Formats: sequence, C-alpha cells, structure tokens
Amino acid sequence: MKDARYQLKLRITEIFYSIQGESTRAGEPCVFVRLTGCNLRCTYCDTGYSFYGGEHVTIHNILKEIDKYKCKLVEITGGEPLLQDNTYPLVDILVDNFYKVLIETSGSIKINKLNQHVIKILDIKTPSSQMAHFNLWDNLNDLNNLNDEIKFVIGNKADYDWSKQVITQYGLNKRCKRVLMSPTHGILSPGQLGQWICEDGLDVKLQIQLHKYLNMP
Repeated sequence: MKDARYQLKLRITEIFYSIQGESTRAGEPCVFVRLTGCNLRCTYCDTGYSFYGGEHVTIHNILKEIDKYKCKLVEITGGEPLLQDNTYPLVDILVDNFYKVLIETSGSIKINKLNQHVIKILDIKTPSSQMAHFNLWDNLNDLNNLNDEIKFVIGNKADYDWSKQVITQYGLNKRCKRVLMSPTHGILSPGQLGQWICEDGLDVKLQIQLHKYLNMP
C-alpha cells in the first residue's frame, strides 16, 4: 500500500522550473514549489499574488510535477511555506527521494520541526520591511551551521547598520553556513550595498536576485 502521506494536500500557487536567483545556489537550475498564503506583509514583497487563491494538490501530484523537470534541486517557498502543516511530509519525502531541498522562510514561524537534511534559508526581517517585530530569535538556535543560510533584505543604510549589529550580537557567521545581504530591488542599488560591505570588510555574501536580471520565458 502506498504511503498515506502521498495523499496529503497542500495549497499551491505554482510549480515551475527556472534558474535559482538567490542563496549560495544562485545560478543553478531549480524546481520551485510556491505555496499559497503568508502571515506577513513586507513592504518590498514581490510575490503578493501568492497570498490568496491557489489550488489544493496532493503530494503525489506535486512529486509528479517536480519529476517532469529531471532536476534534483528543489526550493519550497511562498508566501510562507511553514504555515501549512503538510509542508513537513512533503519535505521528508523529497529528502527520502534524494532531492536537495531548500526552504525559504520568513523566520516568523518555528523551524525546529524541519528535516535536518533540508537547507533552511532564514529571512531576518529588517526595519524597512515593517515586519521586524515578527522575527523569532529562538530560530537561530535551530540552524545548522554546515548547511543553513541567513538572509537580510536591505532597503537603506539604517537597515544595513541594523543588520550589522544583529550579525555581531548573535554571532550569525558561526550559526549558519553563510550570511546573505540582498538590496531591495529597485530601491537600493547593488553597488551601494556592495560599497558599504567592502568599507566595513563585512563577512557576508552580496546577492542581487539574479532571476530578476534574466530574460527567460
């Protein structure tokens, strides 16, 4: 009898195959599973279309769709993927089937139930997002410093200075594999953020949301 988990459903906005635009895997082909729903409303959000609607799809059919692309790198994203309880069995099944799984989460929900083999990309909300009060700092204790990554989206110098303080205060470079800084697209230039990072000799990786610069169908 087939594993009963395969009949569990998640509310899906879209499943698509593209180039990973963020994290240390930027530039690699990746299958994205975008779940519907989010508990935050960041000022810079570019996926508001995933807040509502979506289609209820069984894990069996999600896996069939992923398998079409013959790609072993999968990112679970949103919205906020940890709002749906059935995210956990989906992730477990993907890991069991030898997929490399990334999950991007806002950091507003506990991450301690996630499969230990998943690469967690934890987004620490900066002041300009107007959602920084939702950061669950206890999540830092559940990061794997060999695999997981922390991301700051930087909208201005105040965000940058705040993020520097957080990196130092919580010793973030020892808690995760890499600290990422991303300029808010269309608000802060990557060059300006890069200049601040270089001036301070900050041990972070600048990322530019590569997918927004690709002219792909």
